[in-house]
Amino acid sequence: MGAEKLVVIGSGAAGVSAACAYREAGGSGEIHLLSADQDPPYERPPLSKDLLRGETASDQISLVDEKTRKEQDIGLALGDPVVELGPDRARTAAGRDYPFTHCVLATGAEPVRPDLPGADHPRVRVLRSLRDSGHLREAAMRAGEAIVAGAGFIGCEAAVSLARLGLRVTVLCPGPVPQLARLGREAGELIASWLAEEGVLLLPETELKSITDGHIVRTGSGQDLDAGLILLATGARPRADLAEQAGLAIEDGRVRTDERMRTSRPGIFAAGDVALAYNAVAGRALPVEHWGEGLAMGEVAGRTAAGADAVWDAVPGFWSEIGDHTLKYAAWGDGFDHARPVSGDDGKFTVWYERDGTAVGVLTHEADDDYERGTELIHAHRPLPQNLEDAR
Repeated sequence: MGAEKLVVIGSGAAGVSAACAYREAGGSGEIHLLSADQDPPYERPPLSKDLLRGETASDQISLVDEKTRKEQDIGLALGDPVVELGPDRARTAAGRDYPFTHCVLATGAEPVRPDLPGADHPRVRVLRSLRDSGHLREAAMRAGEAIVAGAGFIGCEAAVSLARLGLRVTVLCPGPVPQLARLGREAGELIASWLAEEGVLLLPETELKSITDGHIVRTGSGQDLDAGLILLATGARPRADLAEQAGLAIEDGRVRTDERMRTSRPGIFAAGDVALAYNAVAGRALPVEHWGEGLAMGEVAGRTAAGADAVWDAVPGFWSEIGDHTLKYAAWGDGFDHARPVSGDDGKFTVWYERDGTAVGVLTHEADDDYERGTELIHAHRPLPQNLEDAR
């Protein structure tokens, strides 16, 4: 093909990180960042928090500013999704062809609307993009009550934000506490208490069954709840259709990669939510949907494409802000058999997770030393101390 060319499909954390890392690692080819999003690259974490509450403006969450993009000579095409991926070129919906020597798939994930009556009503909101957040805020300004279906981190963060905008908020939680399977009961109870502090009503063991006219929710118990605003926080699905169409190896709905983000086809990489990447320290492939891992995987992909050495070997982790409280979590993310909570002074709280006697996760609130020490133990595949105070 002659001159080197890098095409990055997707403008989220993984895509922008890949483009910038490629250039910073000495990659000299043309870079084209192709995005289905109509807005320039932005940070997603604020969408459910300060941006939704109006405390931060959209121009304050830029992921890469125009000056940096021009300095690194990164071309950006917005609002034109890639619909076809060949072995050496990508074609967009508008019919534009972008030839490449290297390509990074960073197509991310999309919100899941459950297959239930009324879930696709146009008044029913989801939250994934900058425009979603803006539309949700506009709807909140006209509503007195809101129902959030789902008690994951996005659901809990958004519920608190909506409550602070003056709405009466109800959260439908499928389990007895939020995030029971992922974080354990003690952490779930802590999150539930933070929601209560904000005036959010949590309905445990309550499933969404249907939505009528975009504002009436029926629960699994047959209860009808009426609200001016309904937000579905019912998970996300990797956008792997393009990769599947291109014949890349797919596993569990994601694009399978090695620790260098290389897919089954030479010259094509995958990073972020869409990737099922092998973690060199974990010794297995991990599905990860954290913002930080999007940045990390993208950097590995970009550096590898530039011919530099890089592997994904960090312990995945993220922070979640629920009102005035910040949870920090690091874990391999594929299960534990024991959760050991430890409470301290001044609201400090840590949950240590282990499997087969080895540290596999840590969750903290106001206990940064535990977070750092826990990450070290997880990375080293070491057991937790018998006296957990010794882990500090």
